[in-house]
Amino acid sequence: MTAEALPAELRRAICQLARTPRLLVASDYDGTLAPIVADPEQARPLPESVNALRSLASLHETTSAVISGRALRDLATLSRLPGEVHLVGSHGSEFDVGFVHALDANAKALLRRIEAELEEIADGQEGVQLEVKPASVAVHVRRAASEAIGEAVLSAVRSGPCTWEGVQVTEGKAVIELAVVETDKGHALDVLRHQVGATAAIFLGDDVTDEKAFARLHGPDLGIRVGAGESLAQHYVSDPADVATVLAFLLEERRAWLHGDQAVPIERLTMLANERSVALVTPDAKVNWLCHPEPDSAAIFADLLGGPAAGHFSIKPEHGSLPLGQRYLPGTMIVETRWSRLLVTDYLEHDLASHRTDLVRRISGSTNAVITFAPRPEFGQVPVRFIREQDGLRVVGTSDPMVLRSPGVDWEITSDGVQETARAVVRPREGAPVLLELRCGTDDISEHAQAESVRRDRAAGYWSDWAAGLRLPTVQTDLVLRSALTLRGLVHKDSGSIMAAATTSLPEELGGVRNWDYRYCWLRDGAMTAAALVSVGSFAEADGFLAWLHGVLETIPGPERLHPLYTLHGTQLGAEAVIDTLPGYAGSRPVRVGNLANQQVQLDVFGPVVDLVVQLASARGSLSDADWAMAEAMAEAVSRRWHEPDHGIWEERHAPRHHVYSKVMCWLTIDRAIKLGEQFGRSLDPSWVPLRDTIATDVLKNGWNDEVQSFTTAYDGDDLDAASLFVGLSGLIDPTDERFQSTVTAIEAELRSGSTVYRYHRDDGLPGDEGGFHLCAAWMIESYLLTGRRTEAEELFGQIVAAAGPTGLLPEEYDPVAERSLGNHPQAYSHLGLIRCAQLLSQ
Repeated sequence: MTAEALPAELRRAICQLARTPRLLVASDYDGTLAPIVADPEQARPLPESVNALRSLASLHETTSAVISGRALRDLATLSRLPGEVHLVGSHGSEFDVGFVHALDANAKALLRRIEAELEEIADGQEGVQLEVKPASVAVHVRRAASEAIGEAVLSAVRSGPCTWEGVQVTEGKAVIELAVVETDKGHALDVLRHQVGATAAIFLGDDVTDEKAFARLHGPDLGIRVGAGESLAQHYVSDPADVATVLAFLLEERRAWLHGDQAVPIERLTMLANERSVALVTPDAKVNWLCHPEPDSAAIFADLLGGPAAGHFSIKPEHGSLPLGQRYLPGTMIVETRWSRLLVTDYLEHDLASHRTDLVRRISGSTNAVITFAPRPEFGQVPVRFIREQDGLRVVGTSDPMVLRSPGVDWEITSDGVQETARAVVRPREGAPVLLELRCGTDDISEHAQAESVRRDRAAGYWSDWAAGLRLPTVQTDLVLRSALTLRGLVHKDSGSIMAAATTSLPEELGGVRNWDYRYCWLRDGAMTAAALVSVGSFAEADGFLAWLHGVLETIPGPERLHPLYTLHGTQLGAEAVIDTLPGYAGSRPVRVGNLANQQVQLDVFGPVVDLVVQLASARGSLSDADWAMAEAMAEAVSRRWHEPDHGIWEERHAPRHHVYSKVMCWLTIDRAIKLGEQFGRSLDPSWVPLRDTIATDVLKNGWNDEVQSFTTAYDGDDLDAASLFVGLSGLIDPTDERFQSTVTAIEAELRSGSTVYRYHRDDGLPGDEGGFHLCAAWMIESYLLTGRRTEAEELFGQIVAAAGPTGLLPEEYDPVAERSLGNHPQAYSHLGLIRCAQLLSQ
């Protein structure tokens, strides 16, 4: 029997169950895993069921168990089930082989009395068998010489020992079991569920004794009865062969959900942006990431982290073919995905009210296209349904209104019992494209006042007009332009904040736990991004960011109390949380929202802010009072806290240390503030010059390690960190200083791996590994250039360029061994590092 032969309702229920965070798979043995046979000692489980249970047990957060009426010892011997599968015997009274030792003297005496009485009842009754277990005795009459003999024996047992005080009676098919402890498969199921923390369970059984287990199922649980008969189970299958099919189908669905078998390589995802919202599109035109109402809100489409069940908006040719390619329209954030006779054009609308997110999808060409619209608000945790309107669909069940304008599209709506999905087949005509407009934050489904072509031109012009005014280097000009556009796409124009990346929880190691939420504004990342845009001639983003930061400063007692990051609107983050209903990108769990680094002390964050003010003032030739006040605030913060240990730039989740990079950036804060004041005739705090010297002396004395001939990560160890290159990159020591040159050599030897550079190789308190950081590679390139090693710089830069995706985007990291990209995407750090290197190599 194939999975397709299972009832449709059962298949849907299994698909839904497979997506629970922690799954318990439990089954009866006889008549379920093993066919009923004349000789119970020959009841072997079907190999297909054994393999499925074993494979299920090997999956993450998945437990397999067999709960049988047989004695645990006999069950283990007969079933030969692998050790990964938990065995529970005697209808749930035996969870381990030594259980008999738990019986007290009275229970043992009662058990001996029961056994003696049953031996007397069965004596001389042909075919009647007694099965003595550690805490019970079962009377089997299936092989009795006649039905009359069997019924007579059972009747005698019922009227005799079954009535004794302290005896627990369980009746099954042609069997009565008398126990001296509680025997209840439902109780056993509850014990297992509690032990493994299961969020849902499936139980399969065929006997009346299994009804106690079915009675304990609730909520998302699933009960399946094998064979006919009245049952509390929701679903039925015919025989043990069907059980094998159910288990195999559950395995397939669970494995696909957990491991994200179809995960698109991270660098091949393309970003849509309008400086208010961001979305990601796969190379085959599936929108698999979109949050609303803000980029740091919950996702409407989270297929990226949870597969199709977490929401997506897909368009593809009806008769499958691979796309020919995907590209940005030059100088814009409009994306085209092309097949031989089909073109999908995607963009986010501009000039909308602040509560709106409008995604426009234009289908043109001359072949049928299949559209699948499956919004799943709140990361898939809110059920939705659709109401057909004259020109599209209204989405019901969301906290914010949402409509899909789709004039002329005939939708077929299906349900999996919880969520609805809309599907349609359309055929665009010459000069008559199919238009889809997803409008979030409004219930207006009416025709737009302006033609789509006008709005598309406006969206294109918004970006291309800005791009035309940039000053770009001669090295990798097109890629630098795309990096600049990407950085601007991470800007949140309404607030002035800048996201570190567009996503959460894209892994630093496939299948690992280093999965973080980067959809917020870090002071460091935001300042460095704004500075990169200043360097190519765009100042508005820096003005917006500094105004945002002034707003944050107004909410705290003093600048030294700044947190490392804030929400896009400048408020404190909530607690870091896990969305355990999502399996993660390619099975990388947990999926996190929020970021615990919000509570850390990171004393390096003041330096990039002052450096931004310096670059902005130098580019303009003037320094505003507000910008000078910001520089003074950052210097004040450093003067109060520079001597403390902190968690550092990499936000390690263990005890603070005196990080070299943090001390260097404290020095840089004071140094740049002094130079800024001198350049523009501002009055300097008299404590700044001696403080600058004090910090420099501290770094040179405590940060250098004679044994490793390098500046180290922190004052208390000999481990190395790519960020320590800033001793020279910042100007604290001259690049010709032997200590800097030796540091470059040491970090290169320990942390560079071919085409990338790792942050560090020390134990940071987290399990697993990570890739090399594109930003660290950019720092190494700059260090090579400062130490006269241009050939190595050009070679490493070429390898960063080669790691970019087909539309020019870079995530956070690169794994040089597996040759794949890792981390959140697109990442501001990576793109600002690329811009900086191209500028230096162009000089």
